[in-house]
Amino acid sequence: MEKIILFLTVLCYALTSCTKEKTDYEAEINTIIPERTQFEEVATIQNGPYTLRIEALGGKLYKGYNEVRLKISSQGQPRVSEATLLPIQTGLDEQTATCPHLHQLTYKADNDYFEGYIVFTDESSEMARWDLQFGFIANKQQHNSIQHVTVQKQSNKNLNMISFIGSDGEQYIIALVAPQKPKVAENDLVAGIYKLNKPTTGSTLAFYSQAEGYTLELDPRMPEPSMGNHSSPNNKDLLPGADGLYHGVVNYTMTGNWTLNFILLNQQGRIIKGTVVPDDFTPGVAGVKSELHIDILF
Repeated sequence: MEKIILFLTVLCYALTSCTKEKTDYEAEINTIIPERTQFEEVATIQNGPYTLRIEALGGKLYKGYNEVRLKISSQGQPRVSEATLLPIQTGLDEQTATCPHLHQLTYKADNDYFEGYIVFTDESSEMARWDLQFGFIANKQQHNSIQHVTVQKQSNKNLNMISFIGSDGEQYIIALVAPQKPKVAENDLVAGIYKLNKPTTGSTLAFYSQAEGYTLELDPRMPEPSMGNHSSPNNKDLLPGADGLYHGVVNYTMTGNWTLNFILLNQQGRIIKGTVVPDDFTPGVAGVKSELHIDILF
C-alpha cells in the first residue's frame, strides 16, 4: 500500500511539473512582441549655445542593435558640419571598453539630423555603466559632450545578438536588425556582423569594425520537441549589402519558437563558426542546434 501511495505521489509531482513547463511555454509563445517604429528622445545635452538631442526608436536603448539620431540646434550659431559618437562602458575597476558603432555619424540634410547605430553588448548594471561621448565641429571649432545612458534588457527576441570567438581566434558579434515583428511568410532577414580589432599603438580601446565579404549561411528550425526540429523552404543565406549590413530571407511557416542556425564563412570560404544541423525529423526530442545560433520568438 505504501508503495502505491509513493508511486501516486511521484506521478502527481511529475504531472504537475510537466503541466508547469507547458504553462510556462504557453506563456512564452503568447508574449506580445514589442515593435518600435517612432524615434523619440533618449536624452538632451546642453553644450554652451548648442542643444544636442539623442533619439532612438521608442526613446530607449537596448542590448543589441540600436538606430540612433543626433539633432543639434542653436540660436544664431555657426552650423555644425560633422559629428562623431563613441559609446564607452566603464566597469567597477574603471576599465573601459566600447562596442560596435558608427563613429562618424551620417548627416541627413533633408531632415537636419545625424544618424548612426550602436550595438550595445551588455545591459546597464551595478557592475558597469554606459556613456555616450559626442564630438562635433562648428565654425572649425571642436566641441565635446558626454551623456550617461541606461541600456535595457532586449525585450524583443527577434533582435537578439551573440558574441563568440571564431576559429581564427578573433572575436565577433552578430546582431539581428530586422524584422522586429516577423510574419508567417518569407521575411527579409537583416543582421550586423562585427569583428573586434586589437588596440592600435597608443590606444587603450579595442574597436569593432564591420566584417566585410563574409557569408552567413542560414538554417532556421523549430526546436521544440513537438515540432521535430523541422525547417522551411525558400530561405536565403545572408550576404553583405551596400549599407554594411547582411541581408537574407527567412521563411517562417508558423508562429512560435524558432532557432536561426548559422555557419559563418570568411572571404575564402573558411568556416569561422557554426556546425551543420541534421535533417532528421525528431518529434518528441529537442532539436539539435548549430554551435552558432540565435533563438527568436514570434
